[in-house]
Amino acid sequence: MPDVFADLVGQDEAVDTLRRAAASAAALLRASTVPAPDRPAGGDPGAGMTHAWIFTGPPGSGRSVAARAFAAALQCVHGTGCGECPGCHTTLTGTHADVRLVVPDGLSIGVNEMRALVLRAASTPSGGRWQIVIIEDADRLTEAAGNALLKAIEEPPPRTVFLLCAPSTHPDDISVTIRSRCRVVPLRQPSAAAVAAVLVRRDGIAPDVAEWAAAAAQGHVGRARRLARDPEARQRRDAVLAVPRRLTGVGAAFDAASALIEAAEAEAAASVTEIDETERSALQTALGAGGTGRGAAGAMRGAAGQLKDLEKRQKSRATRAQRDALDRALVDLAGFYRDALTMALRAPVAPVHTDTAALAGAGAQKWDAEGALRRLEAVLECRAAIEVNVKPRIAVEAMMLALWKG
Repeated sequence: MPDVFADLVGQDEAVDTLRRAAASAAALLRASTVPAPDRPAGGDPGAGMTHAWIFTGPPGSGRSVAARAFAAALQCVHGTGCGECPGCHTTLTGTHADVRLVVPDGLSIGVNEMRALVLRAASTPSGGRWQIVIIEDADRLTEAAGNALLKAIEEPPPRTVFLLCAPSTHPDDISVTIRSRCRVVPLRQPSAAAVAAVLVRRDGIAPDVAEWAAAAAQGHVGRARRLARDPEARQRRDAVLAVPRRLTGVGAAFDAASALIEAAEAEAAASVTEIDETERSALQTALGAGGTGRGAAGAMRGAAGQLKDLEKRQKSRATRAQRDALDRALVDLAGFYRDALTMALRAPVAPVHTDTAALAGAGAQKWDAEGALRRLEAVLECRAAIEVNVKPRIAVEAMMLALWKG
């Protein structure tokens, strides 16, 4: 069985850093069990290990994969991240008692959730190694939640480790004060060849399909896997890449914007509907739904507030899912105009979308490099606008008009 870092694609430098830190952490634990007079002289056994880390990198680079793998290496009974021991196995499967994973469903991580997490993280590890908190998308921390986390990082319990994942260390993604107390592990966008290799090795995908999916996903491992295995994902991508042909006028631009928004909404609804129904059913059962008698009826009358809170969380999750689906479509569209730009400049690079290379080439001849660049910038500006909470429909309509006008 491969070790815990096997799925971290194209990140050799980061893996080397994390391996050394895990070994240092294991040495630190061993030293803590040896009486001081009996310890060998020569250096700090915990050198290279610290209590707070930030994993940064572009989408698809493997920020959360790196954090989980490092957590597994820290919980490994051998201290190496062997991938076979109970510590590695339970951490990677999400069942380790001393590893807590925060994956925000909605648009932000609130202060109440963070306070509860920090309180639990202060407890002594049940397994005797480390209490680990992994926060995916730490850039979604509210200001109050960030302050609650900062207090814990400033005065950490002796066996607690915080692992944060964020796109960058820019103040818009993570506060300067939290950044100053963490060690940063930068991840890069893996090459298409590295992504294709892991799809073939791990998922059994045919080499030619893996190469196409890896190039189309622009280094995003998860998206490459979806494109290679999911026909619906490929159909959605085809619909997005058909947009440039549809922009024949103002009306067509608005129609294309509506189609893109509606497709994102449908994709998001399909991904959250089952989860929403399960959560609502479980809460209603816990509150006494289906019971008889005065007590059950009274409990359900008093449950309105809890049901409202659940609906609020589910609405936030649906909004996040819609924006994520829309962003994937925009990344595909940006890849098309990037291909047109490189062809207009005669740059010696391979196209992102090999199956629409002819259409991109035609666009390059029609628009020239400047026109292709303006269109690419319009897509990127749309992504940035949605990120700062501009209404998606308004941002997409403005983009489509800019793509039509050139």
